[in-house]
Amino acid sequence: MTKTVGLIAATVAAMLAGAGIAQAQQKEWKEVRIGTEGAYPPWNNLNSAGKLEGFEIDYGNALCEKMKVKCTWVAQDWDGIIPALLAGKYDVIMAGMNATEERAKRVSFTTTYSRTPISMIGPKSQASTDISPATLKGKAIGAQGSTIHANFLEKYYKDAQIKLYPTQEEVNLDLKNGRLDYVIADKLALTDFIDGQGKDCCKFIADVKRDPTIHGPGVAAATRKDDTALIALFNKAIEESIKDGTHKKIMDKYFKVNILVD
Repeated sequence: MTKTVGLIAATVAAMLAGAGIAQAQQKEWKEVRIGTEGAYPPWNNLNSAGKLEGFEIDYGNALCEKMKVKCTWVAQDWDGIIPALLAGKYDVIMAGMNATEERAKRVSFTTTYSRTPISMIGPKSQASTDISPATLKGKAIGAQGSTIHANFLEKYYKDAQIKLYPTQEEVNLDLKNGRLDYVIADKLALTDFIDGQGKDCCKFIADVKRDPTIHGPGVAAATRKDDTALIALFNKAIEESIKDGTHKKIMDKYFKVNILVD
């Protein structure tokens, strides 16, 4: 009898503990820390005053208003952006991150808020628009490391000279200075470069055919897998922002095209 009572007590205690864990995971979010790279204009960037700006900064703040939570931003180098999330440095990533299958093994993604083309750019002297792996054999192609673009090059352009960099700005500058033949990245991020620092040297060569297994469905925010309540909050806010025109208003401030279509 004593053993039975003990087992029942232990079982109830375990159930209560489990309920406590579940309740903690479904906590009411009042403050949210958002991690971003701060080096990928026009999505996110640190300006000359050291202040974060860009589409994702404005959009993230708008989502926070809809969720009625206080949000703070944390700048983080791209290579460590997921490890820092998992270590608790912040709660959400908004950094032009594509929701790929590989990343989804470590984090959870919200509804996508951007789907944009991927392109290659090169010097203005380049006449050909053929970017097939056979044609680019031996060519120096640059991309930002730990990105879908780096993964794409490593899968399809093994015979090229693949050069990876910590930031997109460094990639672009090496093309400008003649150390690269091509650069691959998000088309809208490349447009920012072509219209600015690269206007005298570089041009668009061709768009890249997306590989769903590498590129995923689009750009989304990422959270730790246990933070299901936070994912739900963001999904609701993203849906509302698209329906009520908030997304379009901010999109039109930074982009000349619809970033929700390929």
